[in-house]
Amino acid sequence: MYGTYTPAKRGGKSVGYQGRKKSKTTNMLLLTDSQGIRLAVSRPMAGNHHDAYKLNEHFNDMLQKLEKSCVPTQGLFLNADAGFDTREFRKLCSSREIIANIVENGRKSKSKQGKYIFDRLLYKYRFVIERINAWLDAFKAILVRFETKDETWKSLWLLAFTVILLRKL
Repeated sequence: MYGTYTPAKRGGKSVGYQGRKKSKTTNMLLLTDSQGIRLAVSRPMAGNHHDAYKLNEHFNDMLQKLEKSCVPTQGLFLNADAGFDTREFRKLCSSREIIANIVENGRKSKSKQGKYIFDRLLYKYRFVIERINAWLDAFKAILVRFETKDETWKSLWLLAFTVILLRKL
């Protein structure tokens, strides 16, 4: 699971200023399998929020989409970076019988660190996220958001993921 930020040049829905990018951006959370193939995406959200903003709500929506498609989620391993390290998200994963392999956030107090099991070997498989990001860079239409409607922007992302899936077949 990972989040992606896209600069939004023309404004529109779900756009917010992000200081570290020095531009208005839109964020979307993506859930992929171990090969980097997209399984589910969240609704677009303003980029002025961090990845954990309304994380449980977005993750539940993505899981419901998977369940509607008859994709079982119990027993899955979820690799995520420190941006997703929240107590509430870990509880949600546990309640859904999903094994959360999340890097602990270094900004937490020292007393709370080391509380969770983290498998470094399993986390190495997260490189597929970086690979999928490199593949997505080939789609110039999604590198910068010029669309003002969320539906159009998200559709372009889904189209790019469909092309990547077809290339892998």
